[in-house]
Amino acid sequence: MDDDKDNIKETLRKFEDFPEFFCVGVAENKEDAINKILELQPQLAFLEICPKNKKSQLSLSIITDLYRFIDNVPYFIALTATPKYAFEAIQAGVFDYLLKPLNQFDLRKSLLKFQKTNTTVANNTICIRSYGDYQFISLNDIVYLKADNNTTDFFLQNGRKLTAYKTLKHYEANLPFHFFRVHNSYIVNSNFISRINTGKSLCYLNNSDLSISFSKTFKDNIDTIIRKIAPEYL
Repeated sequence: MDDDKDNIKETLRKFEDFPEFFCVGVAENKEDAINKILELQPQLAFLEICPKNKKSQLSLSIITDLYRFIDNVPYFIALTATPKYAFEAIQAGVFDYLLKPLNQFDLRKSLLKFQKTNTTVANNTICIRSYGDYQFISLNDIVYLKADNNTTDFFLQNGRKLTAYKTLKHYEANLPFHFFRVHNSYIVNSNFISRINTGKSLCYLNNSDLSISFSKTFKDNIDTIIRKIAPEYL
């Protein structure tokens, strides 16, 4: 998604070294971009931030608008000539942030990171290892994760608790986009959130049967969750 046809051609040329990726469509304005994504359902989308043509309305608001229609939006990689929008892009939930002119090495790293993440998401499972015991758990069954020193406890929808010998920070970096760090000790699966009370700093899970505290440090993640579930309230 870019309002500059020359930029689009140059970006597509960069992909000649990556034959496993192919372009299913391009868009030069916000309305066309949303329509193309809803129709073609790509896994990965490149979005120009702060385009030259202001009438194109290409911006991070595309991501928020997409959540009004679909739950699983593409992974977005933001493209821009300046790093000043990086924090705003992270808040919006972009997968990566690349500076223009696009560097082949940076693009390669970003695509490899996407492939690594997408493999886990495509399989929809995660392996929890405890010594020689390997347990394969559906990501859809994980309600939340809790840090316990250098281990992580997984709490599942059926009430089971599993312990993995890796830190919460490790899973924060490797779980898909609908998992959010909300506290130094907690990551939640946003698909299980049924209520958020900002006054009490609590997330309620499993139809409010369970509450998890969130901290000011991760308030931006809470705003992202609200924006994802109910964008009209932000």
